[in-house]
Amino acid sequence: MRYLLFILLSITILTAIKVENAQAQQSGQVLDEIVAMVNDNIILRSDIDARIAEIMAQQRGIEYTDRIWYDVLESVIDNYVMFEQAKIDSIVVTGDEVSRAMDQQIQRLVAQVGSEEALERALGQSLVQIRAQYRDEFRREIMVDRLRGQKIQSINITRPEVIEFFNSIPQDSIPIIPESVEISHIVAIPPTKDAARDAAFNRASTLRDSIVVHGADFETLARRHSDGPGASNGGFLPLMPLSDLVSQYAAAAAALQPGEISEVVETRFGFHVIRLNRRVGDQIETNHILIQIPEDEMDEDFAREKLHAIRDSVETHGARFSDLARKHSEDPMTAQRGGRVVNPESGQRRLVTEELDPALYRAILNLEEGEISDPVRFTIGSGNTRQQALRIVLLNRRIPEHVANLDMDYDIIANFALQNKRMEVMDRWVRGMRNNVYVEYRIDNPYTSLR
Repeated sequence: MRYLLFILLSITILTAIKVENAQAQQSGQVLDEIVAMVNDNIILRSDIDARIAEIMAQQRGIEYTDRIWYDVLESVIDNYVMFEQAKIDSIVVTGDEVSRAMDQQIQRLVAQVGSEEALERALGQSLVQIRAQYRDEFRREIMVDRLRGQKIQSINITRPEVIEFFNSIPQDSIPIIPESVEISHIVAIPPTKDAARDAAFNRASTLRDSIVVHGADFETLARRHSDGPGASNGGFLPLMPLSDLVSQYAAAAAALQPGEISEVVETRFGFHVIRLNRRVGDQIETNHILIQIPEDEMDEDFAREKLHAIRDSVETHGARFSDLARKHSEDPMTAQRGGRVVNPESGQRRLVTEELDPALYRAILNLEEGEISDPVRFTIGSGNTRQQALRIVLLNRRIPEHVANLDMDYDIIANFALQNKRMEVMDRWVRGMRNNVYVEYRIDNPYTSLR
C-alpha cells in the first residue's frame, strides 16, 4: 500500500527521540539532517525516525527495514504536499478546533501516566510549553485530514465497477466468507435499589457542601472520591460539544456561569457535581465528581422482567421488535435504528460469529432466524462509562460459511471495491498535486522507481 494514513504525532515518542538526538549531538555524534523540503517546509531525519518509532510502538511485531523508512518519508512528503494544497483551497481551522484536538491528545497521555504532573515530569515541559510547541503541527494535521476527507467523500463506486472488481479477482483467490449473523437487540439497564441510590446521592451532596459551603478544593476531592473519567486529573473534561455529553449533564452544565458549581445531577452513570470552567459556543469545559452506585446494588430482576414482557409482546401479541426497540431500548446507539447491531468499525450489519462476545455467541447459538433469546448480561458503554445491563437478542439472519459471491455478499464486495478505488484515486491525486509543489530530496531514495 503506497498511500499511508498517519495518526497525530505522539508527543511522548517524539520528545524522547529529540532528547536522544540532542544528547548524541552533545557528544559530538551528528544524527539529524534535512532529508527533504516541500516548498519552505523542512523535513528532518529525526521527523521520520519519530514516525517510525510511533509505527513500531503501535504495530507490535513489525520488523524495521530501509524500505519502511523511505515509505514513511514519502508519506510525510505527501502530507506536506496536501498541507500546501489545503492552504491554496483556503481550508480554515479555528483556534478552538486546534485547542480541542490538543486537549484530547493530552488527556489521553495524562490517562496513560496518571496525572498532568506526571506527564510534565516525563516530558520535562509544562503543558503550556507543550501546547505552544505543537500547536502548528496540530493545525497542519487537522487541515490535511479535512482536505483528505473532502476528497475521499467525493469518491463513490457504481455497481458495474463493483462487478468488474470482483471479476478481476482470480478464481483461486476468491475469499471464503466465515459464518456470520445479523442481529438486533433491546437493552434494559437495571434501576438502582433505593438504599444504594440514596447513599450515593447523599455522598455526592456531602462533597458538594464541602466545596460550596466549606471551600474545599474541587480537584482534590475529585482525585480522592470521583468514580468518573478524569478523576486522577481532578475530574477535568476538556472542551467538547454539548451534544457529546449525556443530556442531563449537558443541561445542568450549560445553565451555569463559569466558576459556578451545580446541584447534584443524576444521569444513568450516577450522581455528578459539576463545575463549569468555560463555554465557547456550544462547547463546554468542565470538572466533575461522579459517585456511582455499586453494580451489586442494581435491581437486575426488574430489568429481566421488563425484557421478558417485551419479548412476550413480540412472540404472543405480534408486536414489531424494531418498534419496541425504538420505544424501550436503553441503548441510544441502536434504539434509533430499531435495535439493529452493526460492526462499530465497518458499519456493516453482518457480524462474524467467531468474533462475537462469548455471552452473545451462547445466546444466539441455538436460535432459528426470527427467534429471540432469553435476557443475557451485557456491558454498555466503554472505559469509565461502562454499565452492566441486560438484553434480549433477535436473530434476524444466519449466513453460513461460503465462497464469496455477488448475490450473497454484494455489500461486502462493494466496500472492498470502494476502498480499493479510493486508494488508487487518492494516490493519483496526491501525485498530481506534487507537480504543482516544489519538492526537493536531500538524500537518494533507492525505492523511488518502485512507487
